[in-house]
Amino acid sequence: MAEDLKVATGNKAEQYLSLIPQIKGLIDGEPDLIANLANIAGALKEQFHWFWVGFYLVKEDQLVLGPFQGPIACTRIRKGKGVCGTSWEQAQTLIVPDVEAFPGHIACSSLSRSEIVVPIIRDGVVKGVLDVDSEHLSQFDETDKLYLEQIVALISM
Repeated sequence: MAEDLKVATGNKAEQYLSLIPQIKGLIDGEPDLIANLANIAGALKEQFHWFWVGFYLVKEDQLVLGPFQGPIACTRIRKGKGVCGTSWEQAQTLIVPDVEAFPGHIACSSLSRSEIVVPIIRDGVVKGVLDVDSEHLSQFDETDKLYLEQIVALISM
């Protein structure tokens, strides 16, 4: 298990390439899902300083707030609602450059301006989502999608 996160510099891809092995070290051998999600959220927040980083887990017919870093958040989200619920429904990563332009966006915070949501899919079923918000417009791109999907693939559920 890693004890300290080494925050990397460089371009976005270089930062992810430094971070992913550290995340593997944090969760390797730890069977507790909540502990692992908490450490992943913490590592991402510390590396990139995004406004909000966290997880929602599917429980029956809703996404329920899981471990996160940032200000308080919406507790429950229905399938197909907001960016998270839409990502769950479509079982695909969504990049939203301007949350105000997303139909049905759920504003947990008025400070959030852009968002990326990555579904956690196991055996063809969405089990949860990684949600990342930024206070800047157009913060997320295909580089984030590529590496956040790799990070989500590390999660055992």
